[in-house]
Amino acid sequence: MILAIAIDDEPPALNVVASFCENSGLVYLVKKFSRPDEALSFLKVNNVDLVFLDINMPSVSGLDLFSEVSKNSQVIFTTAHSQYAVVGFNLDAADYLLKPFTYDRFLQAVQKVIERIEYNSSKTEGNSVLLVPSGYTIVKVQFSNILYIQAFDDYLKIYLSNSMSPVVTRMTMKTMLDKIPAKDFIRIHRSFIVSVKKINKAGSKSIFMGDIEIPIGKSYADDFFAVFK
Repeated sequence: MILAIAIDDEPPALNVVASFCENSGLVYLVKKFSRPDEALSFLKVNNVDLVFLDINMPSVSGLDLFSEVSKNSQVIFTTAHSQYAVVGFNLDAADYLLKPFTYDRFLQAVQKVIERIEYNSSKTEGNSVLLVPSGYTIVKVQFSNILYIQAFDDYLKIYLSNSMSPVVTRMTMKTMLDKIPAKDFIRIHRSFIVSVKKINKAGSKSIFMGDIEIPIGKSYADDFFAVFK
């Protein structure tokens, strides 16, 4: 779960962010602030992953606050004035929400934050982990524990060597292939990605991981056997 705070001088705007966070199940809004100075005091002694930051506030501009709040947190700017969009992106904010924004647009911005957190986490942990949204949480998966990934309509199941239950996430196969190391994983079927290192043996139509048998799709066979020799 992403921990977040929201800073905005307008209570209705804070309530919208709070409602969207609760509905998403991905973001836990720790606190709402209508006074930027109180938010900064809070951040001095508390760490959060994300700050929803209004730009137009009477006491101080959110653009001026950015350098303070972004030291350890991702920032999503919120404002009713589109002219600040370019400035916001130049500051390397995760995203920019133009009021009034929809719930779907809010989720897009949150997904960008998740991707940034995932990238930063992979850098600090030697590119060894995958962060995926699953239900109401964000799950950290070690690449070395992944056996195979199976597609079901609009979601995936990630089967692990250290768990009886798969991790279920809403994601496409293409997105997953972009997130995992190509040297360690290969797609062998329209519905399966497997860990190359976990394969015990391979036949002409399927591979085996212990007692687990996974089919090899005809259109993927040549690429697979070029790797698995």
